Amino acid sequence: MPTLFISDLHLNGDRSPADKLFQQFLNGPATQADALYILGDLFEVWLGDDLIPPEHQAAITGLRRLTDGGVSVYLMHGNRDFLIGEDLARQTGCTLLPDPCTINLDGTPTLLMHGDLLCTDDLPYQHMRRQLRDPSAVAAFLQKTPAERITYAQKLRETSREETGRKHDYEMDVNDDTVALYMQQHRVSQLIHGHTHRPARHALSGGGQRLVLGAWDSGSAQIARCDEHGCRLETFSG
Repeated sequence: MPTLFISDLHLNGDRSPADKLFQQFLNGPATQADALYILGDLFEVWLGDDLIPPEHQAAITGLRRLTDGGVSVYLMHGNRDFLIGEDLARQTGCTLLPDPCTINLDGTPTLLMHGDLLCTDDLPYQHMRRQLRDPSAVAAFLQKTPAERITYAQKLRETSREETGRKHDYEMDVNDDTVALYMQQHRVSQLIHGHTHRPARHALSGGGQRLVLGAWDSGSAQIARCDEHGCRLETFSG
């Protein structure tokens, strides 16, 4: 059975096309997989495992049903949902993965990342990422009341939208030298990531490849299907 890779669903629980499509995916292709890897930004926002909105229950229940059915599901943090913790992992039966991590994929050492670490031309974002993920900052945020967390997240998103509008296109894409550095450090010839919302297969020198997963905000997505014949991008639209 194949191994499937998805990312950037940005589920927000308002019956959006992405939420509906995810349920179709969980009840369809995912049930025929050996393993499913979710490489970040499963949710549009995640304010802590103790503050789970009821509208996300369908996604949580669907993942639990999938893992109970024997499919191994691995979950990596994204830039939107890096506060997902072990409580949610237990509820869903998923295994949390570090970013980056390396797996043996049908005999091919493969590097998995969300992808934001590769966007090193965006210096303000990388600075903010380090600040937000500092353990002391995370602990302080989780001590805030639900109302305080919601207000802070809303302000952060507004700031992010404003800054994104001022950035050059290349700043929001990966840096090729950074890609090469990560792949050399981890001694792999294959990299799978999301984040940029620019699905594509990039052939690399030496016969390697970089697969970029697609976002689910348009009612369809480019996912990666891997088996003994290799990895390829496929469109899933329900």
